[in-house]
Amino acid sequence: MKIDLVGPQQRGLAMGLNEFAGYISVAAIAFLTGYIAGEYGIRPYPFYVGILLVVLGLLGSIFLIKDTKHHVAMETSESVVPRLKNIFADTTWKDKNLGSVTQAGLINNLNDGMVWGIFPILLSSRGFTLGEVGIITAVYPAVWGLGQLVTGAMADRLCKKNMLYLGMLLQALVLLLFVKAETMFHFVALSSLLGWGTAMVYPTFLATVAENTHPEDRAKSIGIFRLWRDLGYAIGAILTGVIADLFSINASIIFIGLLTLASAVIIFVRMKCGIKIFLPKSGSSDKGKLLTTP
Repeated sequence: MKIDLVGPQQRGLAMGLNEFAGYISVAAIAFLTGYIAGEYGIRPYPFYVGILLVVLGLLGSIFLIKDTKHHVAMETSESVVPRLKNIFADTTWKDKNLGSVTQAGLINNLNDGMVWGIFPILLSSRGFTLGEVGIITAVYPAVWGLGQLVTGAMADRLCKKNMLYLGMLLQALVLLLFVKAETMFHFVALSSLLGWGTAMVYPTFLATVAENTHPEDRAKSIGIFRLWRDLGYAIGAILTGVIADLFSINASIIFIGLLTLASAVIIFVRMKCGIKIFLPKSGSSDKGKLLTTP
C-alpha cells in the first residue's frame, strides 16, 4: 500500500521506512517483553502486550486505513510497464530483473536464518560470554534496521542493480571472513558490515519488484517474491544445520557465503538498470517494441 501511495520516485524511501519501523519494533518489543518476563514471569504478562498490539492493529486497519485502489487505478492508466504473461514464472525466474531479485531475496534470508541459528553457537564455542554474544548479534539487526533509512532513499537515486549486487557481495565477503574472526572487535565490525549489506538490499528488493511490474500485477508479484524470500529462513535453518552436523559450523558458514557470492554474480550478469517499457509506434494500433530505459 505504501508503494501505491508514494509513486515511482520514492518507493525505496517508503520501503526503507517500512522495514525500519518493522525491525526496530521487533527489537523494542523483544526488549519490553524480556523485561516483563524477567520481572513478572514468562506467562501471562508478556502475552498481554501481544494481545493489545493485535487488537490495536485490527482496529487501526478497520477505522483508520483507506484502500489504495484509487491510486492503483490512476497509475494503471498512465503505466507503460508491460503486463506479465505468467506472474508466478516471471517473478520466480523467467523475467531477468524480477528473477534476479527473487533468488537474491531467498539467499539473503537464507544467510539471515543461518546468522540467527549458527552464530550464537559459533560465538559460544569461541569462549564469548552470553553478554558478548548478545552484543554481537544485536549489532547486526540494529545496523540493518537503522541503515534502511539511508539505503531506501539511495535506491531511489542509484541503479538498483548496483545496490543489490554490492549488498549481496558485501554479505558474501563478510560471511567468509567470519570464519577467520577471533576478537570481539572483529565480530562486532563484521556484524556491522553484514547489517549494512542487508540494509542495502532489503528495501531495494521491493522497490525493484514494484518498478518492474504493471500496477495490476504488482501485488501478486510482490506476494510471490516474498513467498520465496521468506522460504529462505526455513531453507537456511535446515541447510546450515545439516551441513554443520555432517562437517562443521565453519563449513556451513563458508557454504552459505559462497551461495551469497553466487547470488551476487547472478544479479551482476542478469539484471539491467532501469525498466522495460512499451512505446507505441506512431500511426499504429500495436504496442510497439520493448525498450529499456536508463
